[in-house]
Amino acid sequence: MSEIKYEIIKKIGVLSKSALALSAAEGSGWAKEVNLISWNDREPKYDIRDWSPDGEKMGKGVTLSKDELVALKELLSKIEL
Repeated sequence: MSEIKYEIIKKIGVLSKSALALSAAEGSGWAKEVNLISWNDREPKYDIRDWSPDGEKMGKGVTLSKDELVALKELLSKIEL
């Protein structure tokens, strides 16, 4: 399997952090982040996924184009919390 190349273009923010402290070497746990990422030298997309404290490992996530992010924002604005 070929290696996935990625470049974080812009860190947008952290949605949550894992409450579980894995070990002192690993920091306080993983964080669910929203970033703008270029995958395999392609046009950057908005990305939501878990990242390890050192940023070397990632979990499964979802990538969205700008149009998809706009549609998601509109849908979320209709939710009554």
